[in-house]
Amino acid sequence: MKIALASDHAGFELKEALKEFLSSHEVVDFGTFSSESVDYPDFGFKAAEAVASGVCERGILICGSGIGMSITANKVNGIRAALCVSTEFAKLSRNHNDANILVLPGRFVSRHFAGEIIGVWLSEKFEGGRHQRRIEKIKKYENKK
Repeated sequence: MKIALASDHAGFELKEALKEFLSSHEVVDFGTFSSESVDYPDFGFKAAEAVASGVCERGILICGSGIGMSITANKVNGIRAALCVSTEFAKLSRNHNDANILVLPGRFVSRHFAGEIIGVWLSEKFEGGRHQRRIEKIKKYENKK
């Protein structure tokens, strides 16, 4: 699987640590590339656009709280970014919402636990059914002119 990966300065350390965990996948790193202060939208938009366009199948974004990256990614048409702080959230974000971007709060999850969340998120499938109807409503709204 080709995964877009991005962070701001607060998520940089976790992003770098997770690269080893993701080594069985093709990872496209959209930055940032240091812990120097940056603006999360600069990196979140690039990664989200790569997922929305199909260049990458899924994305993982990290900032301090995860909130800024979530807001950023969800501004891109076709993105369903989910801020997950537990493996259960990760499972439901895939099963019910077909989330194509996972957002992690770099200041609030350990490397180990982030790896567990990612493992669940990457392995879970979208259930479709009644959930597909809801996704279609979101798509219709975001494509409204």
